[in-house]
Amino acid sequence: MENLTALLNECAEQLAGRKLTLAFAESATGGKLSYAFSQTVYAGEILKGGLVCYDACLKEDILGIDKEMIETFTPESEEITREMAIKLKKIMDADIIVAVTGLTTEGGSEAPGKPVGTMFYCVYFEGQTHDRKKIFTGTPAEIVDLTIEQVAKTILQILN
Repeated sequence: MENLTALLNECAEQLAGRKLTLAFAESATGGKLSYAFSQTVYAGEILKGGLVCYDACLKEDILGIDKEMIETFTPESEEITREMAIKLKKIMDADIIVAVTGLTTEGGSEAPGKPVGTMFYCVYFEGQTHDRKKIFTGTPAEIVDLTIEQVAKTILQILN
């Protein structure tokens, strides 16, 4: 993993330079993505906030995602992650919305092709969703950090 702090600072600087704001809907990352961006010198300019909806009932109750959709696709899926981003945009008026779900430990919706370490994230910007699925290995903390790194890289790619 490259220097995560430097990467986050570069991403935050790009956002601040373009006067863009950022908000998060987090499940598997448990708020660490919001926290990571809050530690940059540009946090006050770019960070709107975040919602941690680790349990599926919060995805339903707060974000308004249909229970049937969650049952069909599982709480940790590309479809639910995209829906989280779209729904959060209605709650938090930020330029870029990032939603994250995934499997950092056993006991979720593991399946063939979706082992522990599978992370989904969606970056919603200018009416478009940029969906990603990555499979990482490591401890839960390492998986979360690798996901944060990929989110920052994806934001930079979208901006450039």
